[in-house]
Amino acid sequence: MPRFRMLALAFPLAILVATVPEQPATGVQKKGWYEKAVKKIEGKFDPAEAKPGQTVTFKLIVDLNDGYHTYPTVQPDKGAESFVNVIKFPTSKTAIFVGTLADPKDYDSKEEPILKIKELRVNSGTVIFTRKAVISPKATAGMAEVKLEKFQLMVCDEKNCFPSKDVPVTATIKVLDAPAVPVDKEYADEVAKALKP
Repeated sequence: MPRFRMLALAFPLAILVATVPEQPATGVQKKGWYEKAVKKIEGKFDPAEAKPGQTVTFKLIVDLNDGYHTYPTVQPDKGAESFVNVIKFPTSKTAIFVGTLADPKDYDSKEEPILKIKELRVNSGTVIFTRKAVISPKATAGMAEVKLEKFQLMVCDEKNCFPSKDVPVTATIKVLDAPAVPVDKEYADEVAKALKP
């Protein structure tokens, strides 16, 4: 049976699993899927060292094993809106998240007529979500840890989708002991708003 047809048959089950998290997929053990599917998940800032006021890039890296796939945070087709990951950013005294989250640029897309989906985006292999952050002009020098408020991961294989899993993600950055640099103009308003008492 072709891979995409097998996926199409699994999608109605995925919706059921997503709606009822405690209900395992038929024939699938809930426990252990994460360890089989995921090589590594990490959060990191690039660069890893920055001056106060400097713009950096936060990266959430999901490294999947062969045979598994995940999804972006936004699907262009409303019919596919159940097939997404959920990422919520914190209010941080060190890194002020600005702009919008960028989903992975590399993805496969296909039509799923059974579910009335014209375009379903799927990510496999190493999947990277990014968002810009400005190191607070008031940040204290030294190492700082930033933890996502929420990362809810959805993973499927060729036959099944598994219950979404909340995965804790933290990233560290070294704030340099240096005078603050001017905040990039495109983010100045967002930073000023975040710094208001």
